[in-house]
Amino acid sequence: MELVLSIAIGVMTTCGVWLILRPRTYQVIVGLSLLSYAVNLFIFGVGGVKSNRPPVLEDGVLSSTLTDPVPQALVLTAIVIGFATTALFLVVLLAARGLTGNDHVDGRNEKP
Repeated sequence: MELVLSIAIGVMTTCGVWLILRPRTYQVIVGLSLLSYAVNLFIFGVGGVKSNRPPVLEDGVLSSTLTDPVPQALVLTAIVIGFATTALFLVVLLAARGLTGNDHVDGRNEKP
């Protein structure tokens, strides 16, 4: 399971970096979103990949068999913050496109 998670994190990071280096602002926003999802998966992986384990203490359960709830709380917070920043980026994208007439990061409208 850790190998699949590591490959998914690597692929998402690679695609996110590639999209950030593109000249259009929408592609940059999608790249930033992919990077944030990759970081969220990384935080889950750091917390330990355990399935069907309770995250809270119960009677008769050893503490070594529990899932760590801190990475789950961090990722939940990161998802909310990521959604808000993506919405803000999209509003700025639409405003910049309305003012400049193009959606290039550097402001140039080059045609190949």
